[in-house]
Amino acid sequence: MDLNSVSTVVLEVLTQATSQDTAVLKPAEEQLKQWETQPGFYSVLLNIFTNHTLDVNVRWLAVLYFKNGIDRYWRRVAPHALSEEEKTTLRAGLITNFNEPVNQIATQISVLIAKVARVDCPRQWPELIPTLLESVKVQDDLRQHRALLTFYHVTKTLASKRLAADRKLFYDLASGIYSFACSLWNHHTDTFLQQICAGDEAAAINSLERTLLSLKVLRKLTVHGFVEPHRNVEVMGFLHVMFERLKQFLECSRSIRAENICRDRLEKTIILFTKVLLDFLDQHPFSFMPLIQRSLEFAVSYVFTEAGEGIVFERFIVQCMNLIKMIVKNYAYKPSKNVEDSSAETLEAHEIKTAFFTYPTLMEICRRLVTHYFLLTKEELTMWEEDPEGFTAEETGGDSWKYSLRPCIEVLFIDIFHEYNQTLTPVLLEMVHSLQGFPDMEDTNAILIKDAVYNAVGLAAYELFDSVDFDQWFKNQLLAELQVSHNRYKPIRRRVIWLIGQWISVKFKPDLRPVLYEAILNLLQDQDLVVKFLCIHLQSLLIFLNCCLPVDDFEFRTDQFLPYLESMFMLLFQLLQEVTQCDTKMHVLHVLSCVIERVNTQIQPYVGCLIQYLPLLWKQSEEHNMLRCAILTTLIHLVQGLGADSKNLYPFLLPVIQLSTDVSQPPHVYLLEDGLELWLVTLENSPCLTPELLRIFKNMSALLELSSENLKKCFKIINAYVFLSSSEFLQMYAADLCQSFCELLKDITTDGQVQVLKVM
Repeated sequence: MDLNSVSTVVLEVLTQATSQDTAVLKPAEEQLKQWETQPGFYSVLLNIFTNHTLDVNVRWLAVLYFKNGIDRYWRRVAPHALSEEEKTTLRAGLITNFNEPVNQIATQISVLIAKVARVDCPRQWPELIPTLLESVKVQDDLRQHRALLTFYHVTKTLASKRLAADRKLFYDLASGIYSFACSLWNHHTDTFLQQICAGDEAAAINSLERTLLSLKVLRKLTVHGFVEPHRNVEVMGFLHVMFERLKQFLECSRSIRAENICRDRLEKTIILFTKVLLDFLDQHPFSFMPLIQRSLEFAVSYVFTEAGEGIVFERFIVQCMNLIKMIVKNYAYKPSKNVEDSSAETLEAHEIKTAFFTYPTLMEICRRLVTHYFLLTKEELTMWEEDPEGFTAEETGGDSWKYSLRPCIEVLFIDIFHEYNQTLTPVLLEMVHSLQGFPDMEDTNAILIKDAVYNAVGLAAYELFDSVDFDQWFKNQLLAELQVSHNRYKPIRRRVIWLIGQWISVKFKPDLRPVLYEAILNLLQDQDLVVKFLCIHLQSLLIFLNCCLPVDDFEFRTDQFLPYLESMFMLLFQLLQEVTQCDTKMHVLHVLSCVIERVNTQIQPYVGCLIQYLPLLWKQSEEHNMLRCAILTTLIHLVQGLGADSKNLYPFLLPVIQLSTDVSQPPHVYLLEDGLELWLVTLENSPCLTPELLRIFKNMSALLELSSENLKKCFKIINAYVFLSSSEFLQMYAADLCQSFCELLKDITTDGQVQVLKVM
């Protein structure tokens, strides 16, 4: 490809490829695809995306095609690999100027330089790092930033290489540039702090961006650049200095308004500080030992004392709690049962931890976690009132819940309580004893504190096994609290139900179950949806335990449950109709399925309403395949409970099986496994082979062609048809089956071939 003659043509085609008109776009994309393997094409792209006078969209597309080409054609062994001569020219062109004015394009250029560096640096591209180090020193703000951005992406990419030879090269690189990287970070950090004190916000934002990038470089060098970082004075010096810098940045955040753009970037930088510590602890626990004391003092001070008031923010609290948790749980810091088997480093780390976590410190952490962090917030209480289903989804582990502060708090409490349970058990029990009786209904704070303490007792259930007589507590206190109907007491009603769910697999006498069933029945009539949902959560847990635990541990007695079956089933069905979100409906259906499974045929008198409702729910859930999976599971248990009477469900049941097992229908990806199980169960409970059942067997041929993990289930379905009516079934499908089996025998394992022969 002649570079000069085709540049205009390539530019024109790239312009067409940015068009919204598919008639123009598609031919342009095809032409670009053909050019991908032509010599000189990437040199043309380089000239285009580095020409700042051209349209931004065209330049953006050019840099993307260049980046994709690196992935496909840069390595020597790749088909249609670029020539060494062209690669030399491209490498030189990429680092000639760091002056890209558009942020998004600058980032893409930095990423593609890093991709080339992953393959060629340092052997084929020894000048890259020296060029970057010189470029980050220049006074021009734009060039300095772009060079620093590229420096970060190159460092990040090289740090990710895992082969021993590559690791050695990165260790050498880190040793050579670490001092410079520290100086660069200190310079930009000092500049930022001076500018923020002087009130020069615009300049401070620019300096903060450079501080952030240089800290990102240091993070990769510190965590991945040294085999034994504790032996490097500069590394340990940087980590110790980082605590002082972190305090300075936290103090800065106090004076900057929350909505300020500088505040947002400042918080990102503060979080990056904590990530350096967490990554270093994770990768080098023994090298982290000199930092244990200081890390604990820092994190506990800001999270559990007044020092953090007005400064800390949620993500910072999460990071500090993670730091404490990682130190507490770190196996490298836990001596063996036989102390003589432990290393000197482990024993030293354990001594540092023991010296820090004194009784007053542990008591303050425990009390602060429970009476401050465990309290339901105004936002949570508002969500409870305005969106009870959304609140319930978060409480039971929804996607947003797992990224929030609350789970982090609870995990830290569990880990610390487990590690220091002998010290903390009396502290928690004293908090429980101080809350006996009923609080003033007008005292919202007292109610929330009680909720928080009960939460702690539930989370620590296994640790408190020998210290709490839960049966007595249930009879004397908790049962009465479930019966308090005052609206302001609903957090306690909800929490007590949850608390029982935590303890029921730890310590709860079987004789108390009828009392608990009665309480659940009453609370399922509660006006509050959240309380009702926690009840079905407990009901689900009860039934699950009944199914899974050995008789010695938990003997399920159907006679205890049957007096409540009708009312319980009707209330669950009403709740299924009441809720609107798919996740909530799925959970209610799960509980209904468990009930049907446990009582089996004794459910028959009560399922009429559910049978009438499921076709409507199936239709409403057309766009929600996971809800349809829950419906299929419910149908499986319904068919098993109804036995031969399940034939009355065929007008709804068979079309559901037909859709779920039709591989030409997109929903089969989600529904096939449950659909096959429902198909098999339907056949096993069918009194005879109906024409409709025969008709849906047409789906089987395509299923056998899949040769998937569902083959065994398919064989069982075929056997079921044979057992129901061999002559009628084989007369209709024998020829197709034989053909399918012959094809199958060519492609499956010996075990699979045996299974086919068994069916035949």
